[in-house]
Amino acid sequence: MPSFRGVVDWIRNVVQKPEFLTDVLQILKTVIAGTAAWWFSTSVLESELAFLAPWTALLTVHATVHRSLSHGIQTTVASTIGVGLSFVIGFFLGVSLWTFALALLVGVAAARISWIRDEGVAIATTAIFVFGSGFDEQAPLLDDRILEVAVGVAAGVLVNMLIVPPLGDKQAGRYVDSLNERMGGVLVSISEEFSDNWDTDRAEAWFKETESMSQELDSAWTVVRFARESHRANPRGLRGKSKLHRSTWEAHEASYEEILERTDEGISHLRHLTRSLREASYSDGEWDERFRERWARIVGDAGRSIADPDREVAPLHEDLTSLSTDMAKDRGLPTDSWPTYGSLLASVRHIVVVVDDVASARKAREGGTENPTVSH
Repeated sequence: MPSFRGVVDWIRNVVQKPEFLTDVLQILKTVIAGTAAWWFSTSVLESELAFLAPWTALLTVHATVHRSLSHGIQTTVASTIGVGLSFVIGFFLGVSLWTFALALLVGVAAARISWIRDEGVAIATTAIFVFGSGFDEQAPLLDDRILEVAVGVAAGVLVNMLIVPPLGDKQAGRYVDSLNERMGGVLVSISEEFSDNWDTDRAEAWFKETESMSQELDSAWTVVRFARESHRANPRGLRGKSKLHRSTWEAHEASYEEILERTDEGISHLRHLTRSLREASYSDGEWDERFRERWARIVGDAGRSIADPDREVAPLHEDLTSLSTDMAKDRGLPTDSWPTYGSLLASVRHIVVVVDDVASARKAREGGTENPTVSH
């Protein structure tokens, strides 16, 4: 049984996540948009069947303002087609089982139109709603339903634009930093274990950790793309900010992508490194103590550097070059050891290059001390 403090800490961690606040805001905005659309239809338009407005409002409130606009246009077109379809079939063919099936068939088929595919099903669902409302007064019905669709879309777009429009900066930054911290943690762990001793199980655990990083990397790409989209057509991204701040977002947005690309390479090299250590754990030979000590120190420094962009990386290049040169000059080193030693040196060299690039990109993303990134 988890303790009360543990439950409280878990709740606090969940609530503090940027995604949690975004989800809560989206739920509240959806409720506000749907309620406002229903109130407008009943109180202002005095509609007796004000179901289309809140329904289209729910369809329009999406995760970003750009999606609300694009999907809102699709919803408007699809719902208008659905209203027109139901009017034509109901007015000329009447309301019956087979005409309902015909309207549904045409609506579902029309939903496959490529430029309204995302919201195309609204054609069929709107036809269902309108057929269920009856056809006593066809002309007013057609006009009122189209107007209700417009009210719902407008409510959804306006609410999403005016009430804390979502931005993805924090989520993107958290994923990027998490990946680099995990890479750094594995390198530091390897450094500590390699300085003393390690076994196949530890090497296997490091390898599985790199596979887990690759999965998180996929999620990071999704979040970074969301962060890019969240600034499109978003008044919050422009309100009260100078041109300098807008260009800063564009610069650090590109840096997010650069960091993920380089981090992907770093994870690949780290996976190769852990695989080499796993294979080396089966060997019965003794390790050269000078190599073990110096290589472990370099790996530890690389791990701490990738987790901290302010650390100096240049000495790592020099240390690796010096270690490689010294080992090459040592004629007492067993010949069969070089494939393993060379593989470990090459993997760390690639990782050090990635560490350098990631540190530079993160500094660019954060804008330095004179131009800090705006927090949202």
